[in-house]
Amino acid sequence: MSIATPNQIETPQATVALWLGYGALCVGMFMAILDIQVVVTSLSVIQDALHIGADYMSWVQTTYLIAEVISIPLTGLLIRVFTIRWLFVGAIATFTLASIGCAMSFDFASLIIFRVLQGFAGGILIPLVFAAIFLLFGKGLKQTIATTIGGLLAVLAPTLGPLTGGWITENFSWHMLFLINVPPGLITLALGYYCLPKVKTQISLFKDLDWVSLLYVSISLATLLIALKEAPGRGWLSPQVIGLFVAVVCFAVLTLKRPAPVISFHLLRDRNLAFGCMLSFILGISLFGSVYLLPLFLAFVHDMGPLEIGVVILVTGIAQLVTAPLAVQIDRHMDARLLSAAGFLFFAIGLFMSGFQTIATGYDEMFWPQVVRGSFVALCILPPIRFALGFLPREKVADASGLFNLSRNLGGAIGIALIDTIVFSRAPEHADMISDLLKSDPAAAARLLGVGVADLPASQDLMGLMGIMDAVQQASLTLAINESWLVLSAITASGLVVLAAMGPIRVPKLQFDDMQGAT
Repeated sequence: MSIATPNQIETPQATVALWLGYGALCVGMFMAILDIQVVVTSLSVIQDALHIGADYMSWVQTTYLIAEVISIPLTGLLIRVFTIRWLFVGAIATFTLASIGCAMSFDFASLIIFRVLQGFAGGILIPLVFAAIFLLFGKGLKQTIATTIGGLLAVLAPTLGPLTGGWITENFSWHMLFLINVPPGLITLALGYYCLPKVKTQISLFKDLDWVSLLYVSISLATLLIALKEAPGRGWLSPQVIGLFVAVVCFAVLTLKRPAPVISFHLLRDRNLAFGCMLSFILGISLFGSVYLLPLFLAFVHDMGPLEIGVVILVTGIAQLVTAPLAVQIDRHMDARLLSAAGFLFFAIGLFMSGFQTIATGYDEMFWPQVVRGSFVALCILPPIRFALGFLPREKVADASGLFNLSRNLGGAIGIALIDTIVFSRAPEHADMISDLLKSDPAAAARLLGVGVADLPASQDLMGLMGIMDAVQQASLTLAINESWLVLSAITASGLVVLAAMGPIRVPKLQFDDMQGAT
């Protein structure tokens, strides 16, 4: 295969080798997303093994996410410098080696160092897939199929994470949580090297990079994630959190004042991309939030372990797999904005259906809300990707993909912080309310606790009241989680407002002329 420069290369023919190369990209993205959920289910095991304090364990995840968020918007530049082929080879090699390093860690510091490397490489692997969809495949069925594969794996990974992590934790050592990345990492590295198009690198572009802008962006994004992590516990109006948010704003302003900021915010002048990023942000809140909220309910209300939780939420993944082929066909023939509206509407309904759980809610009651969410999430992903990135000139797709994916990840971080805030603040209030009902309205308290009135202790029976405090805590947590489901549903439904404000999808004149010429 001859080597071309980035400006010379045209959309390559969709050969078997190209599909294998794209498959390698998708597996790399899947590994990067899966790694977050696999590890989070087993943090307590790692904590005991490495003798890490409980107050430090959250940084195992936070540092990964910070590094990931910093690298995502840099992907466009890195594609231009190294090309898709060499960038993927470098990122998957780094991710694989960092996974080995995590498995060999002997203390907190060594684990954090390798998690940062993992996160940075993982942040490149995610938007690389969405850029490749439009750079490697021409418009039509092949591009739709590529979008479906990438989008499906992006939402399937968080769903399968708890099941995978739970199974590994119960049957193997914690080291396997990281070592499972090694075989697919080596295979995809070879496939990417041999199957992705060969294009000349342009290392000289680094000379024009605004390194000061890169520093500002990195500090701003890292500080934002730290603020979102600390806000639920410390309070959103605490001096520490307010100081962090002020720092975020200051460094963001300094970034925008740079003559050539490293993130191409000017691309948001394209209305299709701007509205697509809004939808990606909203989906990030609801998707990451729902994947976080259901295991929270199962773990703290039903006292389930990681493997049991994974089995329950596997329903969502199966629904996604079953409906994906149908989504591909529909996406080819219907208006992308209308499909997006259907996706956000029914995903919001699926979230709303989970907002009325009790401490007695079991698998059967959680089945249909998961089916609804899993069946329609593809329509929240495929059409917005198509109109956000599909009409851009090829040289802008990589940077736009970074913005699109950054929007989703920031939405996810905000969604989890929002849920923690609701749960931390509202659960104690609900506990006080139930305690009052035990005295003023025992029948209402009994309904919330899932018991008969006759089973409640008398208000003067202090020992009896102490005996049901666990049930009171479970019921209060359930009520707070229900409020979180309803908030996520309302936020998801706001996607309909965004789509209404967007109006009909406008094809840029240059793109329209190109398509007319092609026909």
